[in-house]
Amino acid sequence: MDISHGISQHVRIVDVGPRDGLQNEKNIVAAADKIRLINDLTAAGLSAIEVGSFVSPTWVPQMADTATVLRGITRNNAARYPALVPNLRGLEAAIAAGATEIAIFSAASEAFCKKNINCSIAESLERFSQVAQIARAQNIAVRGYVSCVLGCPYEGDVAIDSVVSIALALKNMGCYEVSLGDTIGVGTAGKARAMTAAVADAIGINAVAVHFHDTYGQALANVLACLELGVSVVDASVAGLGGCPYAPRATGNVATEDLVYMLHGMGIETGIDLDKLITAGNRICTQLGRASSSKVATAKGGTV
Repeated sequence: MDISHGISQHVRIVDVGPRDGLQNEKNIVAAADKIRLINDLTAAGLSAIEVGSFVSPTWVPQMADTATVLRGITRNNAARYPALVPNLRGLEAAIAAGATEIAIFSAASEAFCKKNINCSIAESLERFSQVAQIARAQNIAVRGYVSCVLGCPYEGDVAIDSVVSIALALKNMGCYEVSLGDTIGVGTAGKARAMTAAVADAIGINAVAVHFHDTYGQALANVLACLELGVSVVDASVAGLGGCPYAPRATGNVATEDLVYMLHGMGIETGIDLDKLITAGNRICTQLGRASSSKVATAKGGTV
């Protein structure tokens, strides 16, 4: 199929289900089930899987076993397995567990930043600058996140200039890639495109990834709008798992299955086996006792 408008012929999908997806589940998921999920995603062809986060178990109990999970997975040497770290203590734990890539994060909203990591935006960037410096000195790759790029549950609209300045700060401190997150899923295609274009002008399109939650059912439309700009990295969550503890009513990321179905239908390569991906999503949903939020998985049989 002819691919126009500068859309890349290959898109790398970062599956954030094991972290961003499971962290919002009330019942603790066993480490063995998390390991099985990550191994299933690896077997399905995912080249980047976010395995967990080294945050305080007091704040996010679901992630208390991330070290065990990271040590227990079967790695594909060609794949990335980043783990989220909030500070130097988290970095030390990640290094001890054998992490080869970390993710650091700030927000385009002061109120959300204070709720999420208990500090101002400026303080978060200062903190993560130290984390990134130490990580890179140990040959650990660093990925960056900006939350609330299209809206905040506490402040409402978010200025594009704020998103750009934070993305640029993360890039300058050594993040090879900055993921732009619509944490509450309020964005629409035009706004997503304008915001992403502004960030791409500042840090380069090859350093931009997008991360859309599907609260209002706009995630795939937003992804497509950004693909047309040349974005070639998209975050997604298997079975549409997720939400955010600090963003009430926000649902999960766009389902990886639905994203893959769309991309393959456009003739875009992902390296992912859709059937194996659906099986992975259905298996973890069975463990959770819930139905998959993926439209594609449901259409092909679903679970529970």
